Amino acid sequence: MELKRGSSSHSAYHLRPALKEGEERRTLAVLVDNESGVLARVIGLFSGRGYNIESLTVAETDHTGHRSRITVVTTGTPMVLDQIKAQLERMIPVHRVRDLTVEGPSVERELALVKVANAGDLRVEALRIRDAFRAQVVDASLESFVFELTGSPEKIDAFVDLMRPLGLVDVSRTGVAAISRGPGEM
Repeated sequence: MELKRGSSSHSAYHLRPALKEGEERRTLAVLVDNESGVLARVIGLFSGRGYNIESLTVAETDHTGHRSRITVVTTGTPMVLDQIKAQLERMIPVHRVRDLTVEGPSVERELALVKVANAGDLRVEALRIRDAFRAQVVDASLESFVFELTGSPEKIDAFVDLMRPLGLVDVSRTGVAAISRGPGEM
């Protein structure tokens, strides 16, 4: 049995499935009013039309202006992705939508906590890989480690893939936080 990237024989899902022909992955930054129900409305736009969300992060970014930033990673054909952006821009609590993928250089980072349970040589190998990825040990026992890793989604995927044969137990990921490079604003 051949496994796709991001999957394993004991996984019920793919961490980062391959794109279908003609599809692209885009990172959208959406500036919204920080009020009740806004996130549900934005997510409803995706679910109501059958669009997939690969990653979603939300946090208040302007306390005085009561604004939050929603970062969404989604996939689709260029036409569908342009339609998603246009529909988001028409929503009342939305102030601005930026497609960070096409508007120029941007930085994407994600935080992951990765639990690995092992002993002996596997334990030594897990620590060696941790060093290569600059992951931090945030919890350790005689039977397991919890590693904290920050980086691109691809870096997180690669670390998780390498930890699978070493006793991977659990993974918790924050989702993508992204920002454009250079002097421009949201």
